[in-house]
Amino acid sequence: MAKSLTRRAALATMGAFAFAGSAGAAVAAGKVAVITPYLAQPGTQFYVEAFQDAARGYGWDVNVIDTKGDVAAAISRIEDAANQKVDAIVINVDPVQVEAGLETAKKAGVPVFGMDAGASPLLITNVTSNGYSMAADTAAYVANRINGKGNVVMFVYDAFPPVQARGVIADAIFKNNPDIKVIDRVTPDVKDGGIADSRAKMEAILAANPAKGSIAAVWAAWDQPALGAMQAIEAAGRAGDGIVITGIDANPQAREAIAKGGNFEASMAQDFKGIGKTVAEAVKRHLAGETIKQSVIYVPTKLITAANVKD
Repeated sequence: MAKSLTRRAALATMGAFAFAGSAGAAVAAGKVAVITPYLAQPGTQFYVEAFQDAARGYGWDVNVIDTKGDVAAAISRIEDAANQKVDAIVINVDPVQVEAGLETAKKAGVPVFGMDAGASPLLITNVTSNGYSMAADTAAYVANRINGKGNVVMFVYDAFPPVQARGVIADAIFKNNPDIKVIDRVTPDVKDGGIADSRAKMEAILAANPAKGSIAAVWAAWDQPALGAMQAIEAAGRAGDGIVITGIDANPQAREAIAKGGNFEASMAQDFKGIGKTVAEAVKRHLAGETIKQSVIYVPTKLITAANVKD
């Protein structure tokens, strides 16, 4: 009996090592395609770099594909990666807009993960920040700073679900303040990152509202439009009008602007490195055979103001 038990234990141990070895080999052998139209955005750059750093530790071969603002091109790049039988695809684009590519990946048996994309049944999971809470924090900051009264300019981007969700929440908060009026809802061109076009559009809005006090605040769904608006306000000589500006991302330029104590007062710090790392961990878990139950995995965020920008 003792010998039989010893033999069974040894076989069980060997089996466990064999399984672990095969799972480890599957992870180590990974070929992963990362596909995004938005690599010009600083936030995208940060989490793609963090993903690559984690992937190197896992021994993966990562191919980053930037379609340079062309969402339609992302579909064919996803299809190419699926037909090449990569081990996984990571997307940073609205899954609804690239559904044809995702269907190709599904048929090919290639798992697809979202990196600050959007929830979809065609994704294993989507790793992102909670856009609802970020928008609520910054919109509430604006409402409180202007004492619930005044004209607000919003910079939004409804074509990308994580950013579209931010605009929905900000709209709701502003509508809950009857003396706040959204006088413009701007969608900037993001092909160059969004700063230049946001500045041009803000210049036009300032020209149409020349009186001091005619614009109380600028709420931006991410930092690039906020920075463009700030540049336009300063160039127009209206920095002293008290126009409050908020963004989301807390990228280095935004942090620098907030630290100066000017019009740009607040932003939400997303943990971009955390997003990239968490996506890599999700890919690793899936390749190792784990079933990921969460359709969305949220990474924590933090409100950044002059009080904590240097922390």
